[in-house]
Amino acid sequence: MKRLMAVILMVGLGASTARAQQPAQSSMEVYGFAMLDMGHDFKQIHPDWFDTLRLTKLPSVEEEFGKDHSTFSGVRQSRLGVRTSTPTALGDLKTTFEFELFGTGVDSGQTTFRLRHAWGELGKFAAGQYWSPFTDPDAFANQLEYWGPTGLAWYRNVQFRWTPVADEDNNLMFALERPGASGDGGIYADRIELQNIDARFVIPDITAAYKSTQNWGYARVAGQLRVIKWDDLLDDQLDLSGSATGWGLNFSTNLKAGSKDVIRAAFVVGEGIQNSMNDSPVDIGIQNNPSNPATPFEGKPLPMTALSLFVDHSWNAKFSSAAGYSRQDIDNSNGQAANAFKAGQYALGNLLYMPVPNVMVGGELQWGRRTHFSDGFSSDGLKLQFSFKYNFSAKFGG
Repeated sequence: MKRLMAVILMVGLGASTARAQQPAQSSMEVYGFAMLDMGHDFKQIHPDWFDTLRLTKLPSVEEEFGKDHSTFSGVRQSRLGVRTSTPTALGDLKTTFEFELFGTGVDSGQTTFRLRHAWGELGKFAAGQYWSPFTDPDAFANQLEYWGPTGLAWYRNVQFRWTPVADEDNNLMFALERPGASGDGGIYADRIELQNIDARFVIPDITAAYKSTQNWGYARVAGQLRVIKWDDLLDDQLDLSGSATGWGLNFSTNLKAGSKDVIRAAFVVGEGIQNSMNDSPVDIGIQNNPSNPATPFEGKPLPMTALSLFVDHSWNAKFSSAAGYSRQDIDNSNGQAANAFKAGQYALGNLLYMPVPNVMVGGELQWGRRTHFSDGFSSDGLKLQFSFKYNFSAKFGG
């Protein structure tokens, strides 16, 4: 009997050892959600941005986009993604491909596939398109409105990233990113001399971020540095070539205020970094330079400050709310037009209901204001939005 028990034990141990020695398997997860947004716009906005409260797309003159009061509906927030993990001799190779249906650029106003992430990670190195280190995705509140607070750094970019420190308490990353910027010809925009200015970027944008996680939440600081050049290709008596350095700092945090509240806050300061912000105008403005007839105006990186402060509150297991305020302020250059964007304000409050896991129904009241540089004009946005969201996820392998 003892011999029989010994044989059974040896066989069992052998099977356990064999299972322990089996190599890890690759895995794939398909995830996303279907989402319907419906609501009423009490004011007006550019028709391509009907289902957002994007402040830079609010009217710049009275009734620019027609009359007030219109309804909207769409499924453009719906999302589809695939995540994979593949064991290698250097660690797990992780990839993410993610799309949504919210058209921008040439597809503005359309329901069409738009790439969010195309990303791969192996060890401490990663490459592709993903959140810029200058962005803190966790600063975004649990809200329904798609575009989000005007005062957030919010940018997915093509990049090569190195993360030398990544543990439960600390995260440090550096990246070389695809450069980019935009300029405003201001009151001189129609001059032929400005039609022959080409932008040039001699180095990638450089970004870095450090995050410290504690029991009370986390604190994060990120920085950005960029070099912007522009060349005057017109052979005339003017020399409008120039260059500028853009820089920015982004301080953000999540604070646990008891067991039911999370405070999400961010403060951004810098100049010439507007294209890294969530909803901001141009990076470079026209500055008058009357003392130099060869260069009567020049480009100036526009200084900016921005903030965002929101609270996510859980009423119980099924009900939650988010509420908060955000703004940004631009120090306009003196050659910009009187109706140039100077300041934006954004606020909202909502009530969300989850009757069962992976299903959400909610309503949200949204307000925003656009203020101009020097003509005294401002325009408001006011929307009531209702959304229905259905999450899905399926994992294979692993």
